[in-house]
Amino acid sequence: MSDLWESRRREAHRKVEPLAVRMRPRTLDEFVGQEHFLGPGKLLRRMLDADRLTSLILHGPPGTGKTTLAEVLAKTTRSRFERANAAMVGVKDVRRIIDEATRAIELNGQRTVFFLDEIHRFNRAQQDVLLNDVERGIIILIGATTENPYFAVNSALVSRSTVFRFEPLTVEDVESVVRRAIDDEERGYGKLDLHVSDEAIHHWAIMSDGDARRALGALEVAVLSTASEENREAASGPIVINLAIAEESIQRKAIVYDATGDEHYDIISAFIKSMRGSDPDAAVYWLARMVVAGEDPLFIARRIAILASEDIGNADPRALQVAAAAYEIVERIGWPEAQLTLAQAAIYMAMAPKSNASAMAIWTACSDVKKGRTIEVPLHLRDTHYKSSAKLGHGEGYEYAHDHEGGVVAGQHLGVDKIYYEPTMNGLESRLSERLAEIRQAHRQQPRGED
Repeated sequence: MSDLWESRRREAHRKVEPLAVRMRPRTLDEFVGQEHFLGPGKLLRRMLDADRLTSLILHGPPGTGKTTLAEVLAKTTRSRFERANAAMVGVKDVRRIIDEATRAIELNGQRTVFFLDEIHRFNRAQQDVLLNDVERGIIILIGATTENPYFAVNSALVSRSTVFRFEPLTVEDVESVVRRAIDDEERGYGKLDLHVSDEAIHHWAIMSDGDARRALGALEVAVLSTASEENREAASGPIVINLAIAEESIQRKAIVYDATGDEHYDIISAFIKSMRGSDPDAAVYWLARMVVAGEDPLFIARRIAILASEDIGNADPRALQVAAAAYEIVERIGWPEAQLTLAQAAIYMAMAPKSNASAMAIWTACSDVKKGRTIEVPLHLRDTHYKSSAKLGHGEGYEYAHDHEGGVVAGQHLGVDKIYYEPTMNGLESRLSERLAEIRQAHRQQPRGED
């Protein structure tokens, strides 16, 4: 009787569970994606084959299978499975789980997999409670996070775990997940007379952006809404889902972007490196990712301004003017019009000749100031705007630049022979290089009045 009741209970739960929950892989063979650590001969697969599963931290974007993999690993290793969300449990709950895990080992030698979702939300005290028992192997901790664990998780806990980075599922991966749900008679729609076009499946795979959960949700909406409409019309025959229905079931592409997390820094990094690498097409794409995600436009404008000096410099001084104008305009108009200004500025930066000579000059000079012997200001360059300065020899021997041909004064203005600015032959700097050679030649001549 109890078995019958349990069977009915499971069936009732299955009816209300979303398709994405019902279709979670039950074995490693059903798991899709992450071949870089789950494929034959890869690290996690080797750990399982050797029955040497250690604590893990799984990080990556939503919908890539972190929670599912934790459940599958527990089944594969025949371990007890405890699950919690770090935002909803405290130290008392963690201690209870550890105590139960200890008893399970003592009674029947069974290990416990403790899956902790959003592990980055654990404070230091909560994480410290886990350290000793993770190290002793009392629990196999599997933490999941969308954040970079090297920044968001206690370093001591990270050092006791193996970190695996989940990548977004490929279009082909998502398509295979959707097709499996369509064909599965037990958990999916295999018992229905369902016909889904290849175009519809491909559309969901593209729009879900590597999130299988979102694609399955779109399939579920399409099936339920289409079946409901046919029932109202008392129609018979197959349920047909074409591209038009697929488009209606998933309205907007899921943009993976966290304004304070990895995506924020990774995308701005790609944007900067694309401009530095003279690739306007890539620069515009990464800009578009930030535009659509609603990134702060002034943040983007600041990065463009920095690049104008750091990577273009005097090879094209107009780049700094473009960057300054872009910042001022963006500050005044904001989104959505600011995307036009930022695109224009980004394309200009990408196509401008490049030189980091000015940046290298100041970086090297700052390093010398911090690490080298302090250079005193030469007497002839010191301030003369107070009465006693002449008695101290200030200004003695100073020559006014405009009294000399070309406005160049012979002699040193630093007191030592040191070169910081070494212009390239790119853009305007090729002409500046010629001018600088003349200037430095004049500097090497003896100042007037010296023997």
